[in-house]
Amino acid sequence: MSAAEEMKSVKDLVSAEEWALRVDLAATYRLIAMYGWDDMIFTHISVRVPGPEHHFLINPYGMLFEEITASSLVKIDLEGNIVMDSPYFVNPAGFTIHSAIHSAREDAQCVLHVHTDDGVAVSAQKDGLLPISQPSMLVIPNLAYHDYEGVALNLDERERLINDIGDKKLLMLRNHGTLAVGENCALAFVAIYFLERACTAQVRAQVAELNMPSKEALATTEAQSSTLFTSGVDMLAWPALLRKLDRLDPSFRD
Repeated sequence: MSAAEEMKSVKDLVSAEEWALRVDLAATYRLIAMYGWDDMIFTHISVRVPGPEHHFLINPYGMLFEEITASSLVKIDLEGNIVMDSPYFVNPAGFTIHSAIHSAREDAQCVLHVHTDDGVAVSAQKDGLLPISQPSMLVIPNLAYHDYEGVALNLDERERLINDIGDKKLLMLRNHGTLAVGENCALAFVAIYFLERACTAQVRAQVAELNMPSKEALATTEAQSSTLFTSGVDMLAWPALLRKLDRLDPSFRD
């Protein structure tokens, strides 16, 4: 029996609002695994729990994303300390990036960070993400960059992270990976989906000479980009994604 299967449900121990967030966050972890964007037990997706305490839900360290359930998520504070009884533990050092953005951005209810092959590859390129595909043109207006400073263990880096992301929804962590923020899990997932699609398209397209779109096309697409980061897209795409997860394995709801 897996650790996830041994976990008792916490549904009756938390508010209905927190339980709904737990289900959505567990679904997000499963979706990242389904799309092949997970990195074994590493990287994190975090969600803020409603209330003045600044508590968050995050993955239990050592559990694969495909195993995570609503009940196995761990509740922590801004320093990564566990604030609700759990048989699991977390990697506080891995929360450095998340705590910085959560503390500075009220709209960053969900912070999603991954280390995909294509995302890392583009993050290591001098010119970053190029406007060579429709997904890239849609995300570039909301994309910021943060230079690599080593493994994110230094709390001093948090201020620079906050300054670099500013009010953007997406962050390219140079030589490291990609990150998205959203008012909910759905919006953060849709944002990272398009960023990752853009990175994959770029890596594949670079085997040949690139065709660059016109300035007019770039301007038009930039004007249309805000639709990716507003409610509406999440209300359509998210229920469809949850239905897919339910068909494949509904245990994320446990």
